[in-house]
Order: sequence, then C-alpha cells, then structure tokens
Amino acid sequence: MKDVLALILAGGRVDELGVFTLFRPKSILPFGGLYRIIDFPMSSLMHSGIGRVGIFSQYRPFHLMEHIANGAPWDMVGRKRFVTVLPPFKREGASDWYRGTADAVYQNLDFIRLNKPDLILILSGDHVYKMDYRNIVEFHREKNADLTVAFTKVPREGAHRFGLGMIRDDEPRGGRLLQYVEKPDRPAFDWASLTIYVFRPEVLMEALEENARTDSHEFGRDIIPALLEHRNVYGFKHSGYWGYTRTPQEYWQTNMDLLGSRPKLNIDDWAVVTNLAHRDIQDRQPAFIGRSAVIRNSLLYSGCRIDGTVTNSILFPGVEIDDGAVVEDSILFFDVKIGKNARIMKAIADNEVHAGKNVALGDAGDGKLCIIGRGSRIPENITVPQGVTVFPNLGPAHFAGGRYRPGDTIK
Repeated sequence: MKDVLALILAGGRVDELGVFTLFRPKSILPFGGLYRIIDFPMSSLMHSGIGRVGIFSQYRPFHLMEHIANGAPWDMVGRKRFVTVLPPFKREGASDWYRGTADAVYQNLDFIRLNKPDLILILSGDHVYKMDYRNIVEFHREKNADLTVAFTKVPREGAHRFGLGMIRDDEPRGGRLLQYVEKPDRPAFDWASLTIYVFRPEVLMEALEENARTDSHEFGRDIIPALLEHRNVYGFKHSGYWGYTRTPQEYWQTNMDLLGSRPKLNIDDWAVVTNLAHRDIQDRQPAFIGRSAVIRNSLLYSGCRIDGTVTNSILFPGVEIDDGAVVEDSILFFDVKIGKNARIMKAIADNEVHAGKNVALGDAGDGKLCIIGRGSRIPENITVPQGVTVFPNLGPAHFAGGRYRPGDTIK
C-alpha cells in the first residue's frame, strides 16, 4: 500500500445542508459528538496502511487545513508519509477555481507525477463509512483493471440521487461494470457509487487530459462513462455501513445511527481518529453530571455540564444543559447552552447557540428538524417549531414578538 497515492475530494459546500455549510466545507462538518466527517476516510486510510494523501480544498479551506494540520493524528508524518492540502492556484493564464471533481485532479497532475504512484485511490471526503481499502486495491490488481469503482446497495426508492451501476456477478466481491448512469430519473439499478475509485495512473491521466477539452468535469457524469467504452472497468461491492449526509435529515439520521445498544455505525471496532489538539476539543475539563441529570441513550464528551434530561441525543464538548431542561432526539454542537426548563426536540444546533429559559425548539415524534445556525441567541419564552431554520448569529431582537410556522426561515 506504500505505492498507493490517495486523493480526497473535500472542497465542496453542498447547498442542501444550508446554514451548516455557510462557514465551513461539508467535509469538516462536526459529527458524532467529537469527530469531523473527513475523519472517516482519513481513519480508513490510516487503518489500510496508506500514508500518502492529497486533499483537494476550495470552499473556506482554513477550517480544513486547521483540522488536518500535518496529518499527525492519523500517523501520516514521516519520510514517505504525508498529507498535502491542495487548493486551487494561479497558473500561467487566469486563476481557475476547481470546475468539478475531475478538474480538481486535473489541475494537480504535477502532484501525481511527483509522487509516482503505482495506483491512485480517489475518495470523497464527505461520506461516513469504514472500509479497509486494501480489499478494493487487491481486487483491482487481481482483475488487472484500469478503473475500479466501489458500490453499495441502496433501496430503489431514492436511488435516483446517486450514480448507479450494473455489475456482472463474477464473484461476491464484484465484477465487470457493465453500465453506469449518473443520477437517472428512473433508476434501473440499485448499486450506488461510493465515490471511491482506484485508477491505473496512466489511464487516469489520459482520461483527464481528454476531459479537460470538454465543458463538464465530473468523474461520475463524464469520466466513468467514457472509460466504460474502451477500458477494463470493474465494480467492487461494499457490504458495510455507509452514511449519506447530503441533507440535514440524512445528517441527523447518520448521527442517530451511533446510538443504541447495537448501533448501526459502531466506531469502537474500527477506531475513528480525530485531531484532539483542535481548538474546539483541547483543554476541556471532564464532563460534569449534576444530581438532577437524567441521561438515556446519548453520547456526550468533555466540557459538558448536564443538570437536565438528555435522551437519544449527541452532545459535543462544552454543551451545557440547565435544570429542568429536556433535550430529545437532538444534536448540539460545541458550546451550545440550553437554559432552565427549555425543551429541545429533534433539533440540530450549531456551535455556540444559546437558548434561554423556557425556550421550545422543534417537536417530538416524526416532525421535521428544527435547525439553528451557529452563534444565534434565542431569548427566553420563545417557541421555534419543527421545520424552522434559524440563520447564524441572530440576536434576541430578531425573535421579538415572533410567531413561527413549520417551514419558516428566520434571518
């Protein structure tokens, strides 16, 4: 695996996530009480013995650079181990932003040539899963493939949101990729692309050179269909957990999959590593659980102070829950503060949100998520029902006399 170069696509914002990606790329979105989404592919690379990594960053790259640091948390520091963040740069002509996933790699072909890899592993930085990449690399080599694409089976309902492939059943691990369609209106297949690709370097470079002369620059839409016509392309079947986080509801559900006595996503049997020196985590006191606290089926971390009731929820470091407050089915990011007798039901609150006493956010049951952007201060006795989105950094004046209905946006 020392001859494999990994490239992570981590520069996008994803509009569907709304207020959560106004100030950060999706790959750095907090997840699971302690982690960032990019920690999952990074940890999988570490466990797979791949220590040469390039990360494509474009949208607000500071947060990604700060979190990745020099790669030390994932043991990617050494003579032949490194992590390099690759933002767009000015070339001989006009400065170009990355115009798509394929263009991001194309603009950094010199980085690939410099490292002279035997194989190139391309990953998305914004999916939640655990994978031993040695398995797909071994499969790729055995099949003498030019390109191997990893797939996971998804329900036909909703499959139109993914790139879908028809895989010949050569063996349980996968087989030749017969067809590939990017986000079809009427899905005919149920194997969805994980945006995990293993390329023979010369094949990738040739494909990118040809694609650079076109107007569309995406791996799923352009590169894979083009290579299917004349190259040896295989599909690899991934059978483990895979969490999609493109919308707030999917993000919420993937977090909830961490809970329960038998969680769907178990991070204990395959250690997920994060940057514990990050400023949002370091130097926190141990969590304090007060005498009046009740905690059921929840995750919480250092710096939390709990005096209320927390059920089926995930609390990041620094969260404070006052006496009489109830938090259910919710995700509270770093340093969120919930006042006395407040009720937080199926809500996601970004960093440093403050909810005063007697505030009610969201509704229990099957209601839509209540979403609160970072840094907003909700004054006491305010009700924000299900399905409402609150933009970041709003103060009490924005809520004065407000009556809100599901689906409203407060900004």
